[in-house]
Amino acid sequence: MRKAILVIVFTFISLTAAFAQRFAYVDSDYILKHMPEYASAQKQLEALSVQWQKEVDQRYQEIDRLYKALQADQVLMTPDMKKRREAEIADKEQTAKDFQRQKFGPDGELAKRSTSAIKPVQDKMAKAIQAVAESDNLDMIFDKNSEVMMLYANPRYDKSADVLTRLGLKPGVFAK
Repeated sequence: MRKAILVIVFTFISLTAAFAQRFAYVDSDYILKHMPEYASAQKQLEALSVQWQKEVDQRYQEIDRLYKALQADQVLMTPDMKKRREAEIADKEQTAKDFQRQKFGPDGELAKRSTSAIKPVQDKMAKAIQAVAESDNLDMIFDKNSEVMMLYANPRYDKSADVLTRLGLKPGVFAK
């Protein structure tokens, strides 16, 4: 009787362990920092951002110059001339705001270019993560940097180095 109970308990424990889900996590920021394609895309986006910001700044400097000229010449102007100048300044200000929104807004050109430049890199990383999960028989892999809150993560479950190796990169050597 005792042997039968032990066999049943041992079988139950074995089956439970066999059907247990296996989890791991990766640090996507860490992986992306190692990928030269990501570093290159970030540099291109930064250069575009700086260029467009200079254009925005030039437009606002022109508006500021026009406003100061209006202030200086205001005494000598007729009301009609003053209204025309104010309308010109308001028009240029609206054009500058539209340009800024077109380049830097949520649906702006910078956001679109960022998506198109970084998506292929993220897809490549996702394929490598999937390959690591399949080779290690993992049921789920979490991203340490995502919305999922991880209060504790044992480093032995960190598969970031495996993903970097799968991508042909060396862990610890960041892209420049």
